[in-house]
Amino acid sequence: VLKAGYADIKCVESGGPEPGVGCAGRGVITAINFLEEEGAYEEDLDFVFYDVLGDVVCGGFAMPIRENKAQEIYIVVSGEMMAL
Repeated sequence: VLKAGYADIKCVESGGPEPGVGCAGRGVITAINFLEEEGAYEEDLDFVFYDVLGDVVCGGFAMPIRENKAQEIYIVVSGEMMAL
């Protein structure tokens, strides 16, 4: 699940539910909980970045702050109108 790359940067791909089925926000919650259970956050990490879908209507993406798993959240979008 976890791959170390250049400069020992660690990367994880969690995937998500099939389109139109389930909640991608729930997938974020499940992925973070799984990584915690597997000890992914036990090392002395400087930063943890999450790249998540932005077109989800459920509240699952608020979970990292709501459950004290994030100190800050930044929203980054492209210059395309569809990103807004």
